[in-house]
Amino acid sequence: MTLGRIVIVLLLLVALVAGASLYYLQIYGYYYAVEPDPGRDVLLVSDATNAPEPIPYDAFQGIDADSSPIRYRACFSTSATPEALAESYVPVADATPRNAPFWFECFDAKDIASEIETGNAQVFLGGKNIRYGVDRYVAITSEGRGFAWNELNNCGAKAYDGTVIGEECPPLDPPSD
Repeated sequence: MTLGRIVIVLLLLVALVAGASLYYLQIYGYYYAVEPDPGRDVLLVSDATNAPEPIPYDAFQGIDADSSPIRYRACFSTSATPEALAESYVPVADATPRNAPFWFECFDAKDIASEIETGNAQVFLGGKNIRYGVDRYVAITSEGRGFAWNELNNCGAKAYDGTVIGEECPPLDPPSD
């Protein structure tokens, strides 16, 4: 083998290892399981108080990653119906769930979006500014299945795309106590 062929083979091997590593890190590497924490996992923002309140749930499964504030996904079941929740909690219009990794099987964004479009599921605000510029959405189906994910709000979208945030958004660095 000539030196040129050895270099080409080494470059191809490095590219293969780098590509496989990048794939692994994006699909598996940064995620961790979210352990159930009653009173904090499944919250909906009240119309009356504008504060998040827990709702009853069980069979909770969740994942998150520190690498991005919008990687949170959760699935659960609840005895609360969307109709009853709509009387007390803030609804969200035009919500579309984000895709989850294929291995997190309980969260299928296409199926959830279809449930929302057909009116079989209703989306509620689960919390404002979970992290700066990130809100949590919670979808509840009429069969009692629930799904939660994080979305950028207007302030978050501006902060991440480099647009001037403006006065309507809270400061990026809250004052220390």
